[in-house]
Amino acid sequence: MILPIYVYGQSVLRQDAEDITPDYPNLKQLVADMHETMDRADGVGLAAPQVGLPIRVVVVNLDCLSDDMPEFKGFRRTYINPHILEMGEEMVSMEEGCLSLPGIHESVKRPDKIHVTYLDEDMNAHDEWVEGYLARVMQHEFDHLDGTMFIDHLSSLRKQMIKGKLNNMLKGKARCAYKVKTVK
Repeated sequence: MILPIYVYGQSVLRQDAEDITPDYPNLKQLVADMHETMDRADGVGLAAPQVGLPIRVVVVNLDCLSDDMPEFKGFRRTYINPHILEMGEEMVSMEEGCLSLPGIHESVKRPDKIHVTYLDEDMNAHDEWVEGYLARVMQHEFDHLDGTMFIDHLSSLRKQMIKGKLNNMLKGKARCAYKVKTVK
């Protein structure tokens, strides 16, 4: 089922998400719905707060990048209760966008390497170092679980330059090709 994506201004996007237990109701269906929603919106990642749930669940699909990055062929993952334990020192800038911030793309500086723990869809525990593009996607999505959005990493000047677009979103004017839930 396609879920509406919550747009900038929705309070759930600024909440700290909670870890869940393996018996969380209808978890498998939620994960399937999140993957379907993300795919329909042409996203590479989606966090549960973006569909209105303040829980620590993220889905990622990098298969769409596999023509340019063959290492991501068939890459579809679910991250349950993910946490970043440590970050590398090397910082890399790259343009980011977000399904909850339609029409905004900005360069964001992030660590190129992170140490993470999470459970997969089968509740198997993982503890690993991740680097490169996947580390960026994970940081972007895991930020949503801590009430942070990529625009929070921008300079004051860049924030000022997108203020008009953000204000329009607060007024319920989000233009995109997928189902959204705005403040108004």
